[in-house]
Amino acid sequence: MDRRQRKTRNAIFDAFISLLGEKSFEKITVGEIIDRADIGRATFYAHFETKDYLLKELCEELFCHVFDCMQGEGEKHHHIFDCDAPDSVFLHLFQHIRKNDNHILELFSGNNNELFLSYFKKGLSGIIRSQDTLLKNNFPKSLPEDFIINHIAATFVETVRFWAEDKMRLTPEQINGYFSIVIKGE
Repeated sequence: MDRRQRKTRNAIFDAFISLLGEKSFEKITVGEIIDRADIGRATFYAHFETKDYLLKELCEELFCHVFDCMQGEGEKHHHIFDCDAPDSVFLHLFQHIRKNDNHILELFSGNNNELFLSYFKKGLSGIIRSQDTLLKNNFPKSLPEDFIINHIAATFVETVRFWAEDKMRLTPEQINGYFSIVIKGE
């Protein structure tokens, strides 16, 4: 992607994220996004097929950022997320959620968030799959890997919901500690 395309894509992300701070995902229109981004409709559709696809790309940006940081490549790639990544992938995610980066928390707690949650769980599943020690050391070998990954992803989502409903009184480190205990059975 050249610099001009990246700049346009970022303008679309910025407009979308700004609108997420004002209203729920389901009430945002493509027209509002293109007006806020100051681009044409054809330009929007050259980058994203639909508003749903834009949401999917937002999720993929988050997981690409986390994965690149895990690989030590975060500074080599351009992401809409920026941070000093901790060693724990889950703590990293909790920190972004706590900072409410790109209004991700609103997406978790929105009324009509099933689409976001399906994209989020898919990205999270990819990250979990890359955590060999987590999968091999904490669960009986008789459990299928897909079952374990789904269990961890669902537990993470429900942990975030609990944390949000509790007004995030716990620090990211504390909620990560509780989450780790639950998924590792310690």
